Amino acid sequence: MTDNKNKEPKKGDTPPKGKPQSKFIKPKFSFYWVYALLALVFVFMWFNNKEDVSKDLNWGELREMLANQEVEKIIVVNNETAEIFIKKEKLELEKFKDIRESKGSTTHPHYIYVIGSYDSFKDDVEKVQQDLANPVYLLNEKRRNWGGDILGWVFPLLLLVVVWLFIMRMMTRGGAGGGQIFNIGKSKAQLFDKDTTVSINFNDVAGLEEAKIEVMEIVEFLKQPEKFRNLGGKIPKGALLVGPPGTGKTLLARAVAGEAKVPFFSISGSEFVEMFVGVGASRVRDLFKQAKEKAPCIIFIDEIDAIGRARGRNPLTGGNDERENTLNQLLTEMDGFSSNTGVIILAATNRADILDRALLRAGRFDRQIHVELPDLDERKEIFKVHMRDLVLDKKADMTFLARQTPGFSGADIANVCNEAALIAARHNKKSIEKQDFLDAIDRIVAGLEKRSKFISPQEKKVIAFHEAGHATVSWLLEYAHPLVKVSIIPRGKTLGAAWYLPEERQITTYDQMFDEMTATLGGRAAEKTIYGKISTGALNDLERITKQAYAMVSIFGLNEKIGNLSYYDSTGQQEYMLTKPYSEKTSQTIDEEVSKLVDLAYIRALKILADNKEKLEELAILLLKNEVIFREDVEAVFGKRPWAEHREFAENNNGNNTPDANHSNGNVQPGETDVDKESDDKI
Repeated sequence: MTDNKNKEPKKGDTPPKGKPQSKFIKPKFSFYWVYALLALVFVFMWFNNKEDVSKDLNWGELREMLANQEVEKIIVVNNETAEIFIKKEKLELEKFKDIRESKGSTTHPHYIYVIGSYDSFKDDVEKVQQDLANPVYLLNEKRRNWGGDILGWVFPLLLLVVVWLFIMRMMTRGGAGGGQIFNIGKSKAQLFDKDTTVSINFNDVAGLEEAKIEVMEIVEFLKQPEKFRNLGGKIPKGALLVGPPGTGKTLLARAVAGEAKVPFFSISGSEFVEMFVGVGASRVRDLFKQAKEKAPCIIFIDEIDAIGRARGRNPLTGGNDERENTLNQLLTEMDGFSSNTGVIILAATNRADILDRALLRAGRFDRQIHVELPDLDERKEIFKVHMRDLVLDKKADMTFLARQTPGFSGADIANVCNEAALIAARHNKKSIEKQDFLDAIDRIVAGLEKRSKFISPQEKKVIAFHEAGHATVSWLLEYAHPLVKVSIIPRGKTLGAAWYLPEERQITTYDQMFDEMTATLGGRAAEKTIYGKISTGALNDLERITKQAYAMVSIFGLNEKIGNLSYYDSTGQQEYMLTKPYSEKTSQTIDEEVSKLVDLAYIRALKILADNKEKLEELAILLLKNEVIFREDVEAVFGKRPWAEHREFAENNNGNNTPDANHSNGNVQPGETDVDKESDDKI
């Protein structure tokens, strides 16, 4: 809390009694007042230098005035116009009444006559007055309208300057110094200090225990530096948070800002680079200059891969790439000739493989803190954090939900909790029930139900046999993931879906991967077994098993012909290479082995379904009738699985399978579901 005694007065406050007026803040000066003043000056110059508009005259009227000797003088200006002055005594005539009333001075002409040709006009004037005793002779003058001339070349230049300033203010809006043009090279980092505190602390970060220990050590050094210095220790200069999207890297950094109680600079990597050359390096210099002035402090650079990408990988950018210049300046500031004592760098990225090696070396980022997807216990803690503010039903079990969400990140779990609250509110419930959470998980994994989507009876029957084929093969294979439920209700872009509860394992054997491939091909095999022909409904299945087969052969070394070789490049440099890291002969061998592996899995799925065709048809008919079937329905058709069920699955269901258990296939991400996608192709 801030002390009201030291509170700064704001604009518009009335001064309290007994205090001088001078202590109150004056209105902030704006450059728009300067622009308005300049505009008024030029408008004044324009009208002040503009000639007084006199009455126009035609040649007949002028000839009559000359013949009656009413004209005092004629001044020809720039051979373009003739200014006609009437004699004073003639102004009393009735025909000059309008001129007499409007002209109070003789400095301006009474009439203006526009000359076509000067020589012709001169001859006409002399001809009219050739018999007069006192003819009027033409007087010639050269005049310049200085105000108009100046305005003519100054105004376009001023307009260009104003437009340029406006564009620059728009481009630099929100930057340091209020977005003025001279501050374009200033750092855009947001400063959090004692006046702008962060409310998040380590208690709000769940499921990242190992990562929290690493960063808490940095915070402890800033709070009690003598504890480390007395032993001769030095705190790491930088720590890099690495992990998949949504795992809480930025949240962890915000917690550091809330716990450290020291100045904390936060900036995104993309904010260093602009369209102007040299701006990124200038902002890096300014950021570290500010940090040194406020040391000890922390600098957090989110998505550092925007400027930290390895140099020289893209030959098209040349040697003057703005991002490379920015990276070079960052490398120098982090560990260059001058020291940054008291300045600790935190950075986050999910693409550590593409970062420059010079950026990752000791002395710059001494530590790489891996923030991985949460396991079962960590997901339970994350659910606990996000369910604190929810109105929950007594039956809502965090452990059950944690088991239902393997492969979910912290952001996914936060989304599940929010979706569950929205679903409960949509149904006018007083609290959020377990069913709402499971519906939210289904929606996130496979999309919203589309019961209004038109599907012909024949297509629906094909979809039912397709999904029943998945369920049958997975039920009869030892290492296939335990089935949870099967649905033929369209969701998102999918026409049908099969939910499994993947086993959370760190390593996978050949038999496990081969069983998963066989189960994935069960849908297409069922179509072939029942109808004798196949459809486009297995597009998603084929995509997944193709990737998995190539990984088994060329990455994991699970093929006898290729042998114990892996062509995987963990550094990420392979994507910039124009050639493959193996010969054309090896490439052909890989393709042949992948095709052979997929064919073996497909033949195996066909054999399993052929041996259990009657039960497959019974399961498909049940699916057509109910649209959704669950684990106990499959068990009623096929009996208990001959292999021991996965322990976690048994504990999760406690012998009572609910009609809303969840999840996808896949080893990792929740988006990799065992959902059979059908695009715009007809089945």
